[in-house]
This record gives sequence, structure tokens and C-alpha cells, in this order.
Amino acid sequence: MRDHEYRLLDAIAENSTVTQAGLAAQLGVAVGSVNWYIKRMVSRGYVKATRMQRTRLKYHLTPDGVALLARRTSEYMELSLGVYRELRRAAREMAVDIRRRGIERVFLRGDGDASDILRLTLLEHGVVSTSASADWVIRCVGSDYHLEPCAGEMGINQPAGGEAR
Repeated sequence: MRDHEYRLLDAIAENSTVTQAGLAAQLGVAVGSVNWYIKRMVSRGYVKATRMQRTRLKYHLTPDGVALLARRTSEYMELSLGVYRELRRAAREMAVDIRRRGIERVFLRGDGDASDILRLTLLEHGVVSTSASADWVIRCVGSDYHLEPCAGEMGINQPAGGEAR
């Protein structure tokens, strides 16, 4: 199934009285596309449409539609947990290496989930991650971490005025 179809199933699960125009606006696709996707999902047995008024339909997920969404959610969670476990493993290895070298303070370069996981893991291992001065920098690159000595980078081991300490 396509991403639009999963998003459409999610939207129908949240609000069964939503209109096709409302779904189109919510998903950022044409009303004709929504109509086509709904017909396709009805034919596959994921959605049932019932008439509310003369020109209004109400959409319901069938048990197969609910099961499909549950499987996708489960797969997404498993994938996300796998990514988290890999980041935690790499962060623990980095923290252990830092402690083994006797480093107590590092500058953490990077944003996002990988940096947050590393920051918390360093804290658990007694390593201070700072945005001020440090002799070592950790760069978050994708799902990997790189420890490097600070080579006089501005803002890491120099005061704000740019003068060396």
C-alpha cells in the first residue's frame, strides 16, 4: 500500500464523518485521488462506506482495515526501537571510551534524537556534555558518533571574544 492510503486509513479512523474534500485537504491530494483511494480500499475490504444523508457518506474501517493499521504501527515501532537500540549501543560505546581515556567534559555537536540519546547516555556515565568550553568534541553523524580533539574551534574552547585561552 502507498503512504497516502495509510494516511487515509488513519484519518478515517480518527473521524468517520470526514468528507472527501476534508480528507483531500488534510492529506494534500486532489479530491479525485481521495475518491479513487477510498474505492480501492473498499474493494480490498479495508473500508466500508454507508450513507448518512443523501449526499454524505460515513466511512468505517473494517476489521481488516484495523488489522492493517495495527500491523503497520507494529512494524514502525519495531523499526524505531531497532534504531534506538543501535543509537544506545553506539552511545554506550562512546561513553565507555571517553571514560577510559579519562575525559570528563565534551562538547556535543549535533541536534536531534541521536544527540539527545548520546547526551543522556553520557550523563548516565558521568561525562559532562557542554555547550561551553571543552577539549574534546563529539560529532553526531547519522547514527554514528565521532570523538575528536578540539582544534581551537570558535565557541568550543575559546572565549566569546575569539582569543585563545
